[in-house]
Amino acid sequence: MAQAQLTVDIDAITSNWRALDALTASHVATAAVVKADCYGLGAARIAPALAAAGARTFCVAQAEEGAVVRTALRAAAGAEAAGAGSAEPEILVFGGYAGGEAPLFREYALTPLLNSPGQLRHFRAEMSGAPCGIQLDTGMNRLGFEGLELAQTLMEIMALRPRLVMSHLACADEPANPMSALQLAAFNTMTLALPGIRRSLSATGGTLLGPLYHFDMVRPGVGLYGGAPYMQAKPVVRLSLPVIQVRDVLPGEIVGYGGTYVAERPRRIATLSAGYADGLLRSLSGAATLHAGDTPCPLVGRVSMDLITVDVTGLDEVPATMDILGPHQGVDTLAAAAGTIGYEILTALGSRYARVYKGA
Repeated sequence: MAQAQLTVDIDAITSNWRALDALTASHVATAAVVKADCYGLGAARIAPALAAAGARTFCVAQAEEGAVVRTALRAAAGAEAAGAGSAEPEILVFGGYAGGEAPLFREYALTPLLNSPGQLRHFRAEMSGAPCGIQLDTGMNRLGFEGLELAQTLMEIMALRPRLVMSHLACADEPANPMSALQLAAFNTMTLALPGIRRSLSATGGTLLGPLYHFDMVRPGVGLYGGAPYMQAKPVVRLSLPVIQVRDVLPGEIVGYGGTYVAERPRRIATLSAGYADGLLRSLSGAATLHAGDTPCPLVGRVSMDLITVDVTGLDEVPATMDILGPHQGVDTLAAAAGTIGYEILTALGSRYARVYKGA
């Protein structure tokens, strides 16, 4: 069984970062969100390229992710950058500090974004004097200090001299949604109590909302990797699946588990090597499209663990591979067929693919 190939265009990622950076004023820094292994595409390869492009702040969800990114950045920078220091790029940990993690944070020079009074207490007891940031809840009700918590702990927070105060927009991918303006107002009000500290509110969607949302730093994520809402993004991924068998199916015959597809007339069916174990969601069954060059071909029957089946009746010649992601179909189009979002398509891409990196 041939191995499917996932091609990642690193030059497209760095180009997307530069384009988003160009949307902000010169005093606004542009971070790079590299959590979840760069949305499934490979942080060890991509983060150093973003650093070379000019990114000086990286964002991860967990400290363990930060350790991987720091190791890659240090390896790319060379032995002279082997220790923590001010010359190293900043790595922010969105999940904050849970306690007992001081050795990991110190060794890899990670900066936690403290999210609660409990995290604040752990950090003060174990890492006082180390860099930190503060996350505020401006209405999303997920992470961050609420208004009363901020007021009750303000003196403790200021004593830590946080490097950054941030919040996160809940509906920034919907430009007309009034929630963003409400959160912007809440962020402006809450940060009055935290003067002189860098502020950050926006990921990709907020960056596109304009200068009022930019503050001192924006932190695009999915837009770097070719996903909505950044519709001008260069495509980043191509997923080519090998054809491993072709058969003729007669009227009345089924294809795949459960017999959900029944041929109404003679069909030619190709079996391709990839399935839900590789991140091709089962909800794509009977809904996705693959491409043989420029020609679209429908996925028929159910997606199984290792295989999908495609109707190639209209092709003069069946190619050795077919694309399910590529120039004719991006992650958001495939996500729509699956009833999900491009983020899930990217982060679900499995470990069995032969990964090829183009560019930097």
